[in-house]
Amino acid sequence: MPSTFFGLQIAYSGLNAFQASINTTANNVSNVQTEGYSRQTVVKQSSSALRVYQKYGSVGTGVTAEKVTQMRDEYYDQKYWYTNPYKGFYDRKVYYMDQIEDMYTDSAANPGFSTIFGNMFNSLDSIKDNAGDTSVRTEFVSNAQKLCTYFNSTASQLQELQSSVNDEIKTTVENINSIAQKVALLNKQINTVEQQGGQANELRDQRALLVDELSEIVTVEVDEFDVVNSNYPDMDTGATYFTIKINGQTLVDNYDYQTLSVKSREAKHNQSDVEGLYDIVWTDSGNTFNIQSKNLSGSLKALFEVRDGNDEQNLQGVVDSTTAGTITLTSLNVKDINSLCMPEAGSLTVNNYNLEYSSFEANTDENGNITTITFTLNGGISTKVQEEISNQKLAVGTTVNYKGIPYYQDQMSAFLRNFAQAFNTIHETGQDLKGEAGGAFFTVDDKVMDREGVYGDMDANGEIISGTFSSTSDTYFRLTALNADVSDAISRDASKLAATSDITKGVDAYDKIVELLQLESDTVLYRGNGADKFLQTIYADITVDTQECSVFSGNYTNIVDAIQKQRDSVSAVDEDEEAMDLVKFQNSYNLASKVIQTMNEMYDQLILNTGV
Repeated sequence: MPSTFFGLQIAYSGLNAFQASINTTANNVSNVQTEGYSRQTVVKQSSSALRVYQKYGSVGTGVTAEKVTQMRDEYYDQKYWYTNPYKGFYDRKVYYMDQIEDMYTDSAANPGFSTIFGNMFNSLDSIKDNAGDTSVRTEFVSNAQKLCTYFNSTASQLQELQSSVNDEIKTTVENINSIAQKVALLNKQINTVEQQGGQANELRDQRALLVDELSEIVTVEVDEFDVVNSNYPDMDTGATYFTIKINGQTLVDNYDYQTLSVKSREAKHNQSDVEGLYDIVWTDSGNTFNIQSKNLSGSLKALFEVRDGNDEQNLQGVVDSTTAGTITLTSLNVKDINSLCMPEAGSLTVNNYNLEYSSFEANTDENGNITTITFTLNGGISTKVQEEISNQKLAVGTTVNYKGIPYYQDQMSAFLRNFAQAFNTIHETGQDLKGEAGGAFFTVDDKVMDREGVYGDMDANGEIISGTFSSTSDTYFRLTALNADVSDAISRDASKLAATSDITKGVDAYDKIVELLQLESDTVLYRGNGADKFLQTIYADITVDTQECSVFSGNYTNIVDAIQKQRDSVSAVDEDEEAMDLVKFQNSYNLASKVIQTMNEMYDQLILNTGV
């Protein structure tokens, strides 16, 4: 039979349990604005019944507060971590695509290509009225220089943006390492608390918040399972084993973690690339982190695509023949020299080999199309490697299926090469005011780039014959948006502008000006359009990509927000609900107190007023 004072113990257990509930509710209210905090609740369970030797057999012993647990649904967490990388991926693209779009804006406040290009041809047309007037010529030369300056400036801005993205890649990698270190430390702290019978709710919230942050950067695979005692499998050790994988490789292995490092490229992948672009490797093994994996998403991958995106327009082909120091490529995807966007010295990727070349030489047919390209390698290759790469597909640098910074750089360079070549070809057949042959109007480093330099030699009739061109020769391949300029001689003396094919017709003759005016819109120079359509064409690319990224960013933002609402429905602190709980627990606490008060009066009666 239980003690006479057994009822006090039962009521006392109620006081303890509801006091814990009130304290937990107070903690919830205090953290209503704490990011990542999960609502906590006291798990209460009726205490074990006490067996008594009475007809009713046993009696309840009160309530026990088993533990304070957090209200969190692992299913919603996994859904969030699965979707969040896509949101981070498109959010980062939108951020940088908006900046690229601003660079090509053409307005009254910020004149762009169409305005500058139109002014140049308007001033060229004015020469017809007085071709012998050097002031009119000077105005045209000045406007032509403005066009070059526009391309130089835009290309420089793109390079600065590429450098900014590159710096952000390094910062992001450092952030990944910091998160991995913090998670590994939290794993140890959580196990230390929970192996001693406690509940590390706040620490688990901190860890989940770090995983949320990591999931926006890269795709994560999170797993946690209980650690069992091998000798007593049914015994709860209180410890868990927590792992995080990214790109199929373990980043956090419970108390241990791996780190990533950035490594500067020794060779460029695209002609317009800035020096020192980073690749990512695993610090311990030195193995490359495959950022282009199809299973990977997140802001980190977006940064690489914006920085390196060439829309698969880098040179690709099949290895036709090799020697110890060269590789000859055929079945090329790029036939036009002016469309080549590979660096003069760079890297080749073939059959899992990464080879570096110092120069290349291209062979052209009678139409000026590239048929083969031979690369001179740094250091050479063994006979075994030659056999393994024979007839294999080869690419220059990294192939990225996205229109990023290199793509827009290459499009500007391709336009300028076509335009400068067409302009120079006409200008070179004219004469200046002194009757001297007109040279190249548009140059790079003030070097003349004529048709012979591009496609090889000409026969006696001026027809192009098959030939070669080298990456080290002064050809239009070397002209880019970064270095295009007006000939220094013409810039200094506008009389050297060739306005006519025969100066004996008079200084006001302008037949060559008429031919040059055809280049504004009547000659197909860029992607099936006239030169004046350059901005519309490239702006269409930017707009389509920006809108696509914006749409996907909005879609995934909505999905992530919906999942977050589902998480919040379980985990978030609701002020109204907590207020109701306070009243409920207060009433329960008061009832337990009332029980004690009632029993106290009963015991007073028993002890003080009952006796012999």
